[in-house]
Amino acid sequence: MTVSHLHIQVVCAVIEHDGLILATQRSSSMSLPLKWEFPGGKLEPGESLQDGLLRELQEELGITVRVGQRLASVTHRYPGFTVTLHPFCCDQLSGTITLHEHQASCWLPPARLRELDWAEADWPIINALAIP
Repeated sequence: MTVSHLHIQVVCAVIEHDGLILATQRSSSMSLPLKWEFPGGKLEPGESLQDGLLRELQEELGITVRVGQRLASVTHRYPGFTVTLHPFCCDQLSGTITLHEHQASCWLPPARLRELDWAEADWPIINALAIP
């Protein structure tokens, strides 16, 4: 008997505001507890990447953004599941960040993003941003 390996499609936002990038920290009760990530979440069946991103940002953080350039997708295999991240550069943030699922959030200059303990799947996105 074979067990299928779960493969999750996730959209995430690299949100820039006043030269800073938003990072969110997963809560201790979530998978990958306390890891930092770019905000976003799982796509629903039949949902476009952009629609899923806007929905997730509204549900998780209570914000809206302008979805901009799509970055290269990243697939990472964790023990027990695989995730494919579909990142987008976003700006024109509106609303006040309210953490509905995450433990913390912070705005950092791009050069300081590497100081956080990121989920492994997010590292290629950070590297692709060509941050010194």
